[in-house]
Amino acid sequence: MKTKQLPHRKKWLLAGGILLLVLAILVGVFFWYVSDYYQAEDMALEVLTHDSTITVQDNLTILSPTCPTDTAIIFYPGAKVEAEAYLPLLDQIRQLGVTCILVHMPFHMALFDANAAEEAMAQFPEYSHWYMAGHSMGGAMASQFAADHPDQVDGLILLGAYIYGDYPAEDTLTIYGSLNQSVEDNIDYTENIVEIEGGNHAQFGNYGPQKGDLPATISTEEQQQQTVEAIEAFLAQRDT
Repeated sequence: MKTKQLPHRKKWLLAGGILLLVLAILVGVFFWYVSDYYQAEDMALEVLTHDSTITVQDNLTILSPTCPTDTAIIFYPGAKVEAEAYLPLLDQIRQLGVTCILVHMPFHMALFDANAAEEAMAQFPEYSHWYMAGHSMGGAMASQFAADHPDQVDGLILLGAYIYGDYPAEDTLTIYGSLNQSVEDNIDYTENIVEIEGGNHAQFGNYGPQKGDLPATISTEEQQQQTVEAIEAFLAQRDT
């Protein structure tokens, strides 16, 4: 007995319907995933609301020092972390006399706009010295940008991250917490490495505990203070 065959048109409609259903499920899963992100703590948001000198322009938050400067740092946030969580750290860095430009990434993930620095540089032609910086995945994407644009970048600053791409280690500052073993395990160079004893992965920003991260044995303030001191020394070394 012969089985009844579906007409070709119905087969294509059925296949198309299944494909659309699968795509709808994948899109739903994606938006569910990116909507669950680490939000900035109140103290981080207060930096923005209490300081009228900090400006927001499109997807950038610009923290300028008191005196004019020709040097700027472009900062990429960690994956699934609200950008404002890094304002307390960047507020301290700008007091070193450099402008800090914080990039707000699509879906809170630098992976989706690794070349955001290119547009930022074009918007601020008054700066002649550019440093890329970032935390975690943001550091990886900042590193990739630096590797792809070596003539535009004077140096690279990585927090809880390691060099990704072909960028010189001697032009890179790598800072990580001693409790963030996964970063240490992937560092295969020796130049300009600062290990913060008792620090962890999350405390470079102000967004609370991070899943899978060990609790730090020092405060967030102490970890960020040591980070700023290391960045100050690195910039001074580059300026000589």
